Amino acid sequence: MYEMNMEDQVIKYLPLVEKVVARITVKSSDYDYEDLFNTGVIGLIDALKKFDPQKKVPFESYAYVRIRGTIIDEIRSHGRLSRYKFDNLTRYYRAKQELEQELKREATDKELCSKLQINQKKLNDIYDSLHYMASISLEDVLFSAEQSPSRQEIFRDKKTGDAQAHLLETEMKQELAAAISKLSEREQLVLSLYYEQEMTLKEISLVLDVSIARVSQIHGRAVGKLKGFMEENDD
Repeated sequence: MYEMNMEDQVIKYLPLVEKVVARITVKSSDYDYEDLFNTGVIGLIDALKKFDPQKKVPFESYAYVRIRGTIIDEIRSHGRLSRYKFDNLTRYYRAKQELEQELKREATDKELCSKLQINQKKLNDIYDSLHYMASISLEDVLFSAEQSPSRQEIFRDKKTGDAQAHLLETEMKQELAAAISKLSEREQLVLSLYYEQEMTLKEISLVLDVSIARVSQIHGRAVGKLKGFMEENDD
């Protein structure tokens, strides 16, 4: 790797930047593809400068995390969901928790709509917001800042020299796996295709033979359920 100059290395890994950018959803006029791509290139250059081959981690895996992290940091610093949408998410979580404590089972969409006094379209909008937040940072949705692992740490095995960190990571993976097992088969499939197979919403829509919007809603609903399951385990 280090036999090539920096410019050659950047050019070689530009497809990796494209791959990362293609999987990030941004509902904002503040960013277009070129903005995200350029930010990703900055992350790639940072990865090339800081990569340590002695740690025996594949460069592509290391760079993927650095590129994505750089883009997400940029989005977090400027792009936010509106206060209205955050308020709706808060109401959704509260209603879901109250209903499920009362019913002793998972609340249906119809019951959530009745509790929130909204129609299915409004509930789908909430699921879209959850999808958007999770596509930017799933760990921020599911975990607190103190315990939040990276997406790669959740869904992929990753070696670490810190035994305590490895134990925490293992426990969180087990907790998440148990929560995922409670989802419907379709929800589990969407999560697997999106996070493990790294397919885009469009690709998943073709697999499931549904619209892209429907995939977004299924993903958002699944994330909302996972958050509820994770919070139950913390109680």
